[in-house]
Amino acid sequence: MATRPEPAPVPTRTPALAHHIVVVDDDAGVRTLLTRILRECGYEVSGARDGAELQEIIGAGRIDLILLDIMLPGDSGIELCRTIRKQSHVPIIMISARGQESDRVAGLDVGADDYIAKPFGRSEVLARVRAVLRRMRDPHAPLDAPIPERFEFAGWQYHARRRELIAPSGAEVDLTAAEQDLLALLRNPQRMIGRERLLELSRSRIGSSTDRSIDVLVSRLRRKLGDGRKVRPLIRTVRGVGYMLAADVIVT
Repeated sequence: MATRPEPAPVPTRTPALAHHIVVVDDDAGVRTLLTRILRECGYEVSGARDGAELQEIIGAGRIDLILLDIMLPGDSGIELCRTIRKQSHVPIIMISARGQESDRVAGLDVGADDYIAKPFGRSEVLARVRAVLRRMRDPHAPLDAPIPERFEFAGWQYHARRRELIAPSGAEVDLTAAEQDLLALLRNPQRMIGRERLLELSRSRIGSSTDRSIDVLVSRLRRKLGDGRKVRPLIRTVRGVGYMLAADVIVT
């Protein structure tokens, strides 16, 4: 009786270029733990004890994500995040032993993309890292790649595939990954979106809808849109419920 041949094994595909993640924490034990977790999943990892070592790594080459502890010797993680945001849109996940709302809000307000509170689990760390990396702009995408969706509103343009926001002046406005995700409002103009849904769309999972996390994200996006109008603002607050994009949107 003839036997059926065994199927050929399917080769495992590995990425041509692993994401480079920098772990910044003055606690050697935490750095070692995070480094091991990330390397076991195929990421390239560098460790830094403080802002000075982080700057050396930044100057040495490509970085795709920074895990940044809030409590550091010298400049705090909040101060470092603020400095980095002036020169780069590299994704940043803040880490702190204090799970207080004030820490989350402070991190978001200076441009962080997500937040992890100690003590943390392996699954949570990897889930948040994967989510943030999915949202980051592809640095290797061709400049002439086709743009399947473009949203025009109040003189602004948002290119969904390239995740670029262009001001009426023609200048590109840097957005964090969480702010880019909040532009899901463009897909639902003139419709209220609840705070719970916006938290889900932002995929940041930084806190519950009862804290100020989503409000800070919306406030930051408003500032970048120059939306300080009290009468008919671009992003309108539906008190106690959520937010609405009040402008007309043209999709091309």
